[in-house]
Amino acid sequence: MLVDIHTHNSKPSEIYSIQNLNFAAAEIILSSNAKGFYSVGFHPWCVDEFSQEMFSKLENWSKDNRLLAIGECGLDKNSKASIALQLEIFKLQISLSEQVQKPLIIHCVGCFNELFEVKKQLNPQQRWIIHGFRGKPELASQVLKSGCSISFGEHFNAESVRLTPTDKLFVETDESSLSIEEIYQRISETKQCSPNDLNAGKQLFQSFLEQFSSLNR
Repeated sequence: MLVDIHTHNSKPSEIYSIQNLNFAAAEIILSSNAKGFYSVGFHPWCVDEFSQEMFSKLENWSKDNRLLAIGECGLDKNSKASIALQLEIFKLQISLSEQVQKPLIIHCVGCFNELFEVKKQLNPQQRWIIHGFRGKPELASQVLKSGCSISFGEHFNAESVRLTPTDKLFVETDESSLSIEEIYQRISETKQCSPNDLNAGKQLFQSFLEQFSSLNR
């Protein structure tokens, strides 16, 4: 069971994949009987498109058992939107994550100090997963110390992978043309372990499935 925690592939090969949807795709997919697991959120590049109507839709979608995570959301120094606006929209999604008890898939570029400060202030209980992490081990250590988990994709810093505990290490395809199996193999070789030892995604999915089972009793 190799879990792809974050993919933009519209036809993920893995049953256990979280496909990230934009709002237009979510409108279609989550109003249908489509099977799969998804995430939706306000990307920091798009927060200037935010409206209360769109957020209300996200709130409704977040109650769907197919929506496993909120995001990708977060902070990006390269966004055209101000950091103040990005923080405002990010905090709304943090609050929603806490309300529905679903993790955050986080996009963070150049704003880790701000991210750590928000996490310290709000003390969220849900898991925060920093997706597509390519940073150096010094930054990885800070991320882990803050209580966040890390998701690695096709491009990663080997030392950062080595220091990340397996219970905090997720694997993703994101927009890569590589299969999730290939990426697991690369990361496991770097970490000198079996792909099956990289089980943070599997444990998270098992908790989802147990939660849904209890809801349907």
